Order: sequence, then C-alpha cells, then structure tokens
Amino acid sequence: MSGPILKNSIRKLRFDKNMTQEELALRCGVSRQTIMSIERGQTNPSVLLAYKISAALEVEVSLAFQMEGNLAPV
Repeated sequence: MSGPILKNSIRKLRFDKNMTQEELALRCGVSRQTIMSIERGQTNPSVLLAYKISAALEVEVSLAFQMEGNLAPV
C-alpha cells in the first residue's frame, strides 16, 4: 500500500506570473536547482519553503501544493 504523494502546481503558477525558476529561487532564498527539483516532484519542500514559494507566487499554499492519495488508517 503506497502512502500519499505531494503534487504541486508551481510550474504553471510560475508561468502564469511570467517568472523564471531563477527569479522564484531568488525570492525564496534557495537555488534554481531546488526549485527545479520541487517542480519535477523529485524533492518535497519543507513547510517553511512551501509557504515561501506560495507567498512569492502570491497564492495560498493549498493552490501550490496538493496531497494525492490517502493517509494510512490508524
């Protein structure tokens, strides 16, 4: 049984703002490679970085990041 997966809409939101990966990275205080890795789903951001990315894109964090799948039952 696989757990939930964190998906994101960063690339689309970034394109909507005509923002490059480099610009987003500078606003968030991380490298362009970090933004690229998060966009591709290879890395999950920390909670703080998720909020920084959302703020830089001027959207709610729930619009930038979505959880797919279900949590394990307890």
